[in-house]
Amino acid sequence: MKPITFEQEFNPWEAQAARFDFAAQKLSLDEGMWKVLRYPTREIILHIPVLMDDGRVEVFTGYRVQHSIARGPCKGGIRYSPDVTLDEVRALASWMTWKCAVVNIPFGGAKGGVICDPKKLSQMELEKITRRYTAELVEFIGPEKDVPAPDLGTNEQTMAWIMDTYSMHMRHTCTSVVTGKPVNIGGSRGRKEATGRGVTVVCNSALKKLGLKPESTRVIIQGFGNVGSNAAKLLHRTGYKVVGIGEFDGGLYNSKGMDIDALLEHKQRNGTIIGFKGAEPAETGDLLITDCEILIPAAIENVITSRNAAQVKAKIVCEGANGPTTAVADEILADKGVFIIPDILANAGGVTASYFEWVQDRQGYFWKESVVNEQLENILAESFEDVVRYAETHEVNNRIAAYMLAIDRVAFNIKQRGIYA
Repeated sequence: MKPITFEQEFNPWEAQAARFDFAAQKLSLDEGMWKVLRYPTREIILHIPVLMDDGRVEVFTGYRVQHSIARGPCKGGIRYSPDVTLDEVRALASWMTWKCAVVNIPFGGAKGGVICDPKKLSQMELEKITRRYTAELVEFIGPEKDVPAPDLGTNEQTMAWIMDTYSMHMRHTCTSVVTGKPVNIGGSRGRKEATGRGVTVVCNSALKKLGLKPESTRVIIQGFGNVGSNAAKLLHRTGYKVVGIGEFDGGLYNSKGMDIDALLEHKQRNGTIIGFKGAEPAETGDLLITDCEILIPAAIENVITSRNAAQVKAKIVCEGANGPTTAVADEILADKGVFIIPDILANAGGVTASYFEWVQDRQGYFWKESVVNEQLENILAESFEDVVRYAETHEVNNRIAAYMLAIDRVAFNIKQRGIYA
């Protein structure tokens, strides 16, 4: 992999591109296909005027990047955060293409974002931003074109507003334009827990592969939002010992394992994990390098970097978040023999359940939660086997194997379809 500078290490687009280039080189991808897959198909920048509660007009910048439609409509979340950048959205759109291809579902990748701080905005202001953002994109999204979903700073309510706005423009109710909606307006059962469930499925597969048992497996999770909390709950119920939880405002550690159901109750009551009586306070940064069998970064990008990778003591790193390990850190972890379950596989449970939701909306027929979970587990376990087999056959690490498998599938589709000109 070509060397990248310290500044580039923290740029998600550069990190994605470095891995893509390395995997493409290993595949001996021809130069033309390399160019087609390396860059997004379309990048949209929006400036959204919004009448604020105090009567001011504020203008917010929004993005939608569509990376590939070779295997089906684009699919990808929308995030509301003060830190959203075009490079970040580009990288996340590309990752979505590879993620959908790794689990072999018929979507390409997209991502969206609005630069705003949802914590500082009222519900009415958030609704106005969402509706105007949707209206500006109405020609570019749709069940056959691009299907958004929730991400950082957005939720079921955001998706309901997008669906309603799109439906008003189409003059008929169109539930399949977004996924991650409330169940009563076309959402899927099991969607909310799906990413955390997928993390659990691949952890179980990794334990089988490495000959470990859940009872003797200590887990540390960084991030206790939707992904981290659901992964913690399901791993705890499977018999794993969740010994550490790190959040942005501080962490917890208990070498004997925590009662996750009690912790979830505490967080719901207090809005934070801080002050939980069943564990000692700990620094989140320290938890990343604390002794354990499985480390699950499940919050934001760039938490395992060249600064701390050498001190990581986990046997397995399972990436619940997108891009939590930088490309430089990857090489350090590979030298240490850490078993990586890369993000484009580990957190693909969310997009897989989103695919199920899109299918159910289009059929107008909804599945039991047990059916959703069973299908999800089958797809994730099978995809884990595909990636590990690919890694062994091509003598590369799991991340490069996942990229190679994904790029191979997308390139094959493009070759079959041909280039329209």
